[in-house]
Amino acid sequence: YNSHDADQFYATIWGGEDIHIGLYEKDLDSIFEASRRTVEQMATRLKRMDRRARVLDLGAGYGGSARYLAERHGCCVICLNLSEVQNVRNRELNRARGLDMQINVVDGNFEEISLPDRAVDVVWSQDALLHSGDRPRVFAEVARVLAEEGEFIFTDIMQSEDCPAKALKPILDRIHLMSMGSVEKYRKLASRVGLDEVDWIDLSPQLANHYERVLIEVEAKYDSLRMYVSEDYLERMKVGLQHWVDGGKAGHLKWGILHFRRK
Repeated sequence: YNSHDADQFYATIWGGEDIHIGLYEKDLDSIFEASRRTVEQMATRLKRMDRRARVLDLGAGYGGSARYLAERHGCCVICLNLSEVQNVRNRELNRARGLDMQINVVDGNFEEISLPDRAVDVVWSQDALLHSGDRPRVFAEVARVLAEEGEFIFTDIMQSEDCPAKALKPILDRIHLMSMGSVEKYRKLASRVGLDEVDWIDLSPQLANHYERVLIEVEAKYDSLRMYVSEDYLERMKVGLQHWVDGGKAGHLKWGILHFRRK
């Protein structure tokens, strides 16, 4: 995510705001529209979302969710993200919208959150936890920084409970990980650190819909993309996108909204 190719690709294909899976209502929905719909649905599920709310966005990407929350609800948001390239774009977009006093973009790793205990009311994340090699540590850190009755809401790409052992190898090889999370694994991690489950909204069919839509967009814009994204990157991306589509359609992958609350 920190390369020039990746930055140009995601900024172009996703519209420069979001880098996560969208909710599609019609075949002609743009990736931007669908991605923003995910943000809207997550925000409506939070008990407290007002000017006093303190929000931490883990793996914030370009900060589209943070800007939505800051503009719509008036809250303050900390964007914690490992990619300096994405963080530069995030800060630029915040300044352009007059939100740089409400949104603080921090270069950092969500396995080691540089905030004091009980510092935030909401921890938010979209399709980022799968990239962690130490998810128990992430959950422990989330529980540590959440205030009493604070909420942890996130989406993530997960393996299904009955997924064959070798079915995800092409995907795992591409994202350089040994395993993926699952709904049950995340429930156990949450319970272990004192988080109660509020809801699990299974939106798994949207995963294949989304990556198929992205693949179509890449094919349609291929010639123009080659002007600022290397052909090697685009070809590898097409292969990776097809793996996500295949895994989703085969029922090997899950995706949706998981919502927990600190006891």
